[in-house]
Amino acid sequence: MRVEAETKSVRDSVVAQFEKVAGEQKRTLAPLSDDLVLLDSGLDSLCVAIIVARLEDELGVDPFDSDNDAEFPVTVGDFIGLYEDATR
Repeated sequence: MRVEAETKSVRDSVVAQFEKVAGEQKRTLAPLSDDLVLLDSGLDSLCVAIIVARLEDELGVDPFDSDNDAEFPVTVGDFIGLYEDATR
């Protein structure tokens, strides 16, 4: 049960950052779903970089660290999954 709670927490953190950064950067965020392609989300590369930096501060992990061989996620679900795996 604890793993599910942590997974939900990571998902909530990622979604909250997507929404917050979109608002701050005056971007129109597409409705988020796991199969939404990141390039179609309404966020640009600067927005994603801000999200990654904030999630590193919040969650204490950077799945894009050079020590990891993580491929850049294609969908929102891939992005969330990358963080869920990194926090386990």
